[in-house]
Amino acid sequence: MTSIITPYEDGPLIVRGDFELRTPEGEPIDAARDTIALCRCGRSADKPFCDGTHKTFRFKAGTGRDHPPARPGDPQDA
Repeated sequence: MTSIITPYEDGPLIVRGDFELRTPEGEPIDAARDTIALCRCGRSADKPFCDGTHKTFRFKAGTGRDHPPARPGDPQDA
């Protein structure tokens, strides 16, 4: 399987290519297409898919992981 996942600034994760989408229990979710948008804001009425709701409340997420969030127990940079 080959897929490309692109985080859109302040929007969804765009998934393109050959992929499988499953529930936490392992049940398949029918994506019905080769390109999908996955919700990152948590407010979509069509989860796990994006329905554009992020635009109504100005969701902010950026596009990259230049500086991943610190996790408890990780050493801090001096």
